[in-house]
Amino acid sequence: MNDAFENLADAFQPGPAPGPGRTPGPVGMAFLLVCWVVLGLMPFVFSVGDLELATGRAGTPGTLTVVSCASLGQGRYDCRGRFVPDGGGAAVTVAASPDSTAGDVKPARLTPEGDRAVPAGTAGVLAALTLPFLGVGVLGFLPYVLLYVLGVRRGRRAAVLCGCVLTAVSLAGVVTGMVAASS
Repeated sequence: MNDAFENLADAFQPGPAPGPGRTPGPVGMAFLLVCWVVLGLMPFVFSVGDLELATGRAGTPGTLTVVSCASLGQGRYDCRGRFVPDGGGAAVTVAASPDSTAGDVKPARLTPEGDRAVPAGTAGVLAALTLPFLGVGVLGFLPYVLLYVLGVRRGRRAAVLCGCVLTAVSLAGVVTGMVAASS
């Protein structure tokens, strides 16, 4: 029993300090920072279409009635619905949000492609903002890391504080968006 505690304690001991050849170097570090920035900006890029739909800048307004949801296994669902445009016209069969329930009726917007309907209104906007909030969280500590990599000591404390605040805001935004998407 004593050996188990010693092994556990050894697992949390600091390892050897990185020496020359164990760090990425300037080119590797620049590459890693560029990857970090790209990773942080991609949620903003991917959310533009859904934000335009949710805010009413794109798509056709109407009402979505979720007709069926089939289980794909492992907690995933494929939901289909009937979209009726507000201005009249024929109902269209579309893909609905996978977190819908059969029988749900909600205001939505039909994508320009006409293949899916996205929730409109406040819930739709909050759901569409989930990805940008995730991007804020990814980029939150980037200023601190840049200061650290460049060897700048002044401002690190403020950068950590800023990173903590941005991460907290990100977490709140992601949770709010997920709740709005599932309701």
